[in-house]
Amino acid sequence: ADVAIGSPSVTAPIPLLPRPSDHLTVTVSDSGKAAKDGTYELYCHPARGTHTDARGACDKLDSLTRWGKDAFAGVPKDSKCTMQYGGPITARVTGTWAGRPVNAQFKRTNGCEIGRWDRFVPVLPAVTS
Repeated sequence: ADVAIGSPSVTAPIPLLPRPSDHLTVTVSDSGKAAKDGTYELYCHPARGTHTDARGACDKLDSLTRWGKDAFAGVPKDSKCTMQYGGPITARVTGTWAGRPVNAQFKRTNGCEIGRWDRFVPVLPAVTS
């Protein structure tokens, strides 16, 4: 049997809502360099925002993302870390990544924290001595 268009028995597919893009706010303080300090907006999928390297930062975050793992997890409390100081620079990353809320602090107060920071470059600025 033919069904006429507009007939009550024909239903149009429900359009899927676009997935909200991943959005993070990155705040860097105490770098000693005005060009690095500040607050930057980062949107991914597609990459855009006020971040100085949005595409590179989004690619880095994609590479750090693993199912069941918190890419932004801090250094475990029982970690044995080298006693070295990477400077007073700090960063805070807030927002949403991979559908999960993010509220992460970064510092360079020991070897573990320096390593964690360095894994997030270029999301966070590279620190050179």
